[in-house]
Amino acid sequence: MATARNPRRRQLLMAATGVTALLTATGCGAADMSKQSSPYANVGGAKSVTLSVQSWVGAQANVAVAQYLLEHELGYHVDTVQVDEVPAWDALSQGRVDAILEDWGHPEQEQRYVKDKKTIASGGGLGVTGHIGWWVPKYFADKHPDVLDWKNLNKYAKDFKTAESGGKGQLLDGSPSYVTNDKALVKNLKLNYSIVFAGSESAQITQLKQFAKQKKPFLTYWYEPQWLFNQVPMEEVKLPKYTDKCAAKGAKDPESFDCAYPTTPLQKYLNADFSKKGGAAAAFLKKFRWTKKDQNQVSELIASDGMSAQDAAEKWVKAHPDVWKKWLPKR
Repeated sequence: MATARNPRRRQLLMAATGVTALLTATGCGAADMSKQSSPYANVGGAKSVTLSVQSWVGAQANVAVAQYLLEHELGYHVDTVQVDEVPAWDALSQGRVDAILEDWGHPEQEQRYVKDKKTIASGGGLGVTGHIGWWVPKYFADKHPDVLDWKNLNKYAKDFKTAESGGKGQLLDGSPSYVTNDKALVKNLKLNYSIVFAGSESAQITQLKQFAKQKKPFLTYWYEPQWLFNQVPMEEVKLPKYTDKCAAKGAKDPESFDCAYPTTPLQKYLNADFSKKGGAAAAFLKKFRWTKKDQNQVSELIASDGMSAQDAAEKWVKAHPDVWKKWLPKR
């Protein structure tokens, strides 16, 4: 999800600026790796891997399944640590974590660490395409179809007004740590809206489900893939068309953004030394590639059905050997 989502600064997303999302990770050994090293990183001779977990549940689902298979199929010890999007790149470059499994695009970090310093290597695509946008509930869009054009949002500002939005329409965002373009968009598109932060992905989900239960209108920053669409159908508001020119302008001056978020093929990144010397674990992570449907299945088990990440991963793994066996390195 745009923590740098991207979060997702979450400039979560911007293909040319970076996105990124959002829920608190519950992986084993959670710690702030921007401040300390994993106790398992770089232990001589140990079969260990340290994976970064971003704060949204889709990223947690990736790591849970990778951890389960690394431990049960390949015999590794896996340590997971929660790191915000941009600090995760620093930790990865320094070898304090070995891999990031879901990156929504951070051009500045890619240039610095992948192209210039060569301390981080591409791990290939995750197989999932991410997209951030503004969304309204389908039940509201069905009654007011013109709300799906941003030019008509001011017409509906009164419908989206809440006690927290200061007399304007409310645009509900997730965590203040996400790197988004929303502040610039509201200003540059001259929209009569205030951004209100739910505080986290999980808090935002709770709020959206409550709105939906009461059939109240809402406008929210949200993203795909995300399991919540299964329970709260939403329609995307069409913002001004995303262009490379807009992205380039915004990369130089984030306050100038005035176009939609891009569609972003999500990527994996490995520490460069780990990529070369990480053996079966590195080979496995490079092959790890699944679909939005797969990710949403695990995410919903965690976030909606209340399963632990480990139990959700185990359930998915047992049901999909045809998918994950292709990820295992040949012995």
